[in-house]
Amino acid sequence: MPKGFDQVRAGIPTGKLDSVQYASKTVGSTRKVLIYTPPGYSKKKKYPVLYLLHGIGGDDKEWLRGGNPQIILDNLYADKKLEPMIVVMPNGRAMKDDRAIGNIFDKDKVEAFVTFEKDLLNDLIPFIEKKYATLTDRNHRAIAGLSMGGGQSLNFGLGNLDKFAWVGGFSSAPNTKRPEELVPDPEEAKKKLKLLWISCGDNDGLITFSKRTHDYLYEKNVPHVYYVEPGVHDFKVWKNGLYMFSQFLFKPVDTTKLTQYTILGTPAATNVRNAKYPQILPDNRVVFRVKAPNAQKVQIDLGKKYDMVKDTAGFWNATTDSISRGIHYYSLLIDDVAVADPSSETFYGMSRMASGIEIPDREGGYYAMKDVPHGDIRIKRYLSKASNAWREMYVYTPPGYDANPSEKYPVLYLLHGGGEDQRGWATQGKTDLILDNLIAEKKAKPMLIVMLDGNMGNTGGLAGFNENALRAFENELKQGAIPFVEGNFHVQADAKNRALAGLSMGGLQTLYAGIKNTNQFSSLGVFSSGWWANNPKLSDPQYAFMKDNASTINSNLKNFWISQGGKEDIAHQNCQIMMKKFDDMGIKYTYSEYPGGHTWPVWRHDLYMFTPLLFK
Repeated sequence: MPKGFDQVRAGIPTGKLDSVQYASKTVGSTRKVLIYTPPGYSKKKKYPVLYLLHGIGGDDKEWLRGGNPQIILDNLYADKKLEPMIVVMPNGRAMKDDRAIGNIFDKDKVEAFVTFEKDLLNDLIPFIEKKYATLTDRNHRAIAGLSMGGGQSLNFGLGNLDKFAWVGGFSSAPNTKRPEELVPDPEEAKKKLKLLWISCGDNDGLITFSKRTHDYLYEKNVPHVYYVEPGVHDFKVWKNGLYMFSQFLFKPVDTTKLTQYTILGTPAATNVRNAKYPQILPDNRVVFRVKAPNAQKVQIDLGKKYDMVKDTAGFWNATTDSISRGIHYYSLLIDDVAVADPSSETFYGMSRMASGIEIPDREGGYYAMKDVPHGDIRIKRYLSKASNAWREMYVYTPPGYDANPSEKYPVLYLLHGGGEDQRGWATQGKTDLILDNLIAEKKAKPMLIVMLDGNMGNTGGLAGFNENALRAFENELKQGAIPFVEGNFHVQADAKNRALAGLSMGGLQTLYAGIKNTNQFSSLGVFSSGWWANNPKLSDPQYAFMKDNASTINSNLKNFWISQGGKEDIAHQNCQIMMKKFDDMGIKYTYSEYPGGHTWPVWRHDLYMFTPLLFK
């Protein structure tokens, strides 16, 4: 809002405020409501209506006392930014004594805010449409409110899409229903909503309720405004909410531009505790802010480098292009030195610790934290019999693993890619959340997932892709990892209850160790990988082995699952050539493709698709 947006302006037409009464059969009493009619209101013309609701400690006069809505609206009319409309400010506490006195959190007073839905639909709206010159269809009816009234507006508006096409929640309170209840049918909401507006101050303690609604709407691709601005739980934010929201009403809305309407973004999920930056904007551009007052040059390196601009307080700022979904490694370049961003968590990637930022994924609900039983990630160090050296593995144990030690579980051995290690699948990969959700939905059998370190030391070759490194990993798997797991966890110790899978480098390790040992594994998963077409010295012996043992491979493997991230995956061409060779020699396999390139969103999805096939 501009300066003076809520100040009386001389010499402009003004609307009229009236306090009127209506009979409420719902409450069994006569109730007060404040009505704003626009400048030049005439009964010869019909007007759309905005129902504007107050907070838990307010009443029908709260907006008038704290927000001066009539002044905001008058100024907007004078600037020709607003469609003429009637604004109805009721008392949302639907009970006979509806005053905001005593303990406003008493059970009966809180329940009265729920009861108001009936009062609104059955008593107030019919009264308004009989007494005033109104348009009475859903396209000309809007509802919005602050705090408790914001929750009411979302609950009542989204719950009655046959009545309201315009819905706004300003700093919506905990009374806001869970998103799955608010919008149980996203496709219906897309068709019926003209505008859905959600706004909040960034320092409002209730912002989590707005954010969870936004996150769900983003996942379901329901167009909406998610407007975050500097502020707390007060009228500065709510007045701006009214100023912005009202300008959209009862006009054509370009839903493709709704992601532009915000001041601040949302702190990334990968930020360290209490760090406000980096922030992700609704269109997935990222705002970075770093304090380095004595630096001469600062950049963000996200594959593409972005120059940062220094402000007078010594902070460097940059906004990126829209960034693709999933986790991205990045560095700060301070005077050309690559360093980690102190505001972000770090991850082992690119063969070093690097900052990481998680960009929301509309299709990522399968690895969301949900109210289901959760397994554990256990970090185990063991002295490998293969290398006579200490090594480390991360082990996912399913929910209920410790409750019954006599129950034995199948095992998936899961391998990371080049430049990463055993932490990759546990952190970047979201393995535990993916399996927790699949097991809860009974889509996957409870299993252990053993995430190994595939880096085999000084075995030579780029990223461990040569024969020596592959052979060393095979030995580690067979002589080190599997014996340790089967000696220290209650697991099934036979081929039908073992599977092996890996991404990129781990996919080659799976091809090498898995194909040579199909008597020890019932399923193999090869994600974003394939024997190098330009390295026949390595690949030809593998193909020769497969050709000679095609019948054994086909009979031993229940699942030979190969996946790619589409044509943009750097391993795509090698994989196509490899599969053509498999076809020629009669090797049976299943192929899956999921767009996204050589990235973690693809590999998370691979795990989500592969594990339900196992051990059945």
